[in-house]
Amino acid sequence: MTGDGVCRRGRRRAERIIRGPPGCSCFFPQCAPDAAEQVILRPEEIEVLRLVDLLGMQQEAAAEAMGVSRKTLWRDLHEARQKVAGAIVHGRAIIIEGCGRRGGGGCRFGAGGPPDRGAGPE
Repeated sequence: MTGDGVCRRGRRRAERIIRGPPGCSCFFPQCAPDAAEQVILRPEEIEVLRLVDLLGMQQEAAAEAMGVSRKTLWRDLHEARQKVAGAIVHGRAIIIEGCGRRGGGGCRFGAGGPPDRGAGPE
């Protein structure tokens, strides 16, 4: 069992080099700010999207920058793109796991998480 209380099988996840926390910790569809379903993106998924899709790095160079194999990078990229596409198509909230803004440090939703399901964003 891991420190986060999740029992995992197989190999331990490879350590990834991540530049830093993203600019915000959550995104909600404007037409459905109280979206009940959420998609959780891990920090490494945000980083791989930043390197490959935003900065236009080749997968080999991005993998080297993150300190992982190209196959590991590809797997993270594939999962991240699938999650983002699903959130857009199905109108789900995107929550970034492990964001540095926990405790309300600049998050418009207070404690770094989604709004109260009945209230919606400010």
